[in-house]
Amino acid sequence: MSINIYNTLTKEKELFKPLVDGEVKMYVCGPTVYNYIHIGNARPAIVFDTVRRYFEYKGYHVTYVLNFTDVDDKIINAAGKTGENVQQLANRFIDAYLKDVKDLGVEEATYHPRVTETIDDIIAFISGLIDKGYAYAVEGDVYFKPRAFEDYGKLSDQSIDELRAGARIKIGEKKEDPLDFALWKKAKDHDIAWDSPWGKGRPGWHIECSAMAKKYLGDTIDIHAGGQDLTFPHHENEIAQSEALNEQPFANYWMHNGYMNINDEKMSKSLGNFILAKDLIEKYDPMVLRFFMLSVHYRNPINFTDNLLLSAKNSLERITTAYTNLEHRKNVSAGLGNHKDNWLSKIRQHREAFEKAMDDDFNTANAITVLFDLTRDANLYLEENQTENEIIQAFQDEIKTLLSVLGIKLEKEELLDEEIDALIAERNKARKERNYGRADEIRDLLKEKNIILEDTNQGVRWRRG
Repeated sequence: MSINIYNTLTKEKELFKPLVDGEVKMYVCGPTVYNYIHIGNARPAIVFDTVRRYFEYKGYHVTYVLNFTDVDDKIINAAGKTGENVQQLANRFIDAYLKDVKDLGVEEATYHPRVTETIDDIIAFISGLIDKGYAYAVEGDVYFKPRAFEDYGKLSDQSIDELRAGARIKIGEKKEDPLDFALWKKAKDHDIAWDSPWGKGRPGWHIECSAMAKKYLGDTIDIHAGGQDLTFPHHENEIAQSEALNEQPFANYWMHNGYMNINDEKMSKSLGNFILAKDLIEKYDPMVLRFFMLSVHYRNPINFTDNLLLSAKNSLERITTAYTNLEHRKNVSAGLGNHKDNWLSKIRQHREAFEKAMDDDFNTANAITVLFDLTRDANLYLEENQTENEIIQAFQDEIKTLLSVLGIKLEKEELLDEEIDALIAERNKARKERNYGRADEIRDLLKEKNIILEDTNQGVRWRRG
């Protein structure tokens, strides 16, 4: 099981060696839940779900942790605008996140810890850092001292002096050094807060992941992953906190996915060019979105345009059409086919090529190229005068298996009866409100799911086609 991973910490590819044979402990930084996720948030969800799937395909048992930051300034501000309390708003957007990523084929994590459920662990973690001299309390706030941690800056490859030159102490902050960062924040008026040895307050952002990783995976983990934007300061600070307290490496491998661009421009909320995942899921087949995300190596930037998404749709259809053509050819064999062993050998070679691509730092782009080669050979086989069900089934099994490693389903899930009824009710409402665009979207969705609508004097009836 020789998998090579590019390690952001060492800046090179390394052979993956798990802490425990046959097991992978993996932590991925999840969202701060104050709004719906955009496609930039969807990329790490898809990428690291695929990494997890490949480990499992190779026989590893994966403990996969993805956290939710459910208390934060952004959440408090958003709740103030909607009139919800902080937990109501956080719960709403956690549910929205889980729905969006499920639609995108992402498997649920082994654990989805929340900050609000880990407060005791966070307080204990901070107390340990104070006892060891890495942190200090001042008037209800607690700060970590990066200068006290010898290797600070090793992940982002920055020196402490370079970082110090650009750091400033904001008005109202009581920290000793501009580089010091908050582990615990003193409560403000009407702020959500918990009791602590330093007074009422709530955790800083960076300490949360260190505490949750320790609680669910232990002092040292195999893989820590997230978006490239988290490398500094978030992941740098996590390393400092965790290794200062635990006195051992925090994560043996650090993985970061590249940025998302929109029409050749870096996606940014300040530029207003971000796209919500849920809006794309309503417009496009989620499997096409996932295929598009995996068509570029995870460490490279990926550019989103409608034309590129259309290209991904056409590319995925090449594969699914080949699978369908194989299905149509079943049970119409014209006797024994030629070169049976040769075809079975070719299929095995495609699987080996797929694994070689994925073993090389999870190169899904090259793995997809192998899928095209596999379907090309499947089409060539169907051109023969004589075919056998055994070979047809072998091609189908291979296509389905390799797609499933990438998290892409061939079959569309059937809608439940109550889901169909709800969509029809929404369509009726949209038509009454002259929102014909939405009504047409629902009609097309039902048609895609093979649901046939019939308008009668008693209303709309439906049946499965």
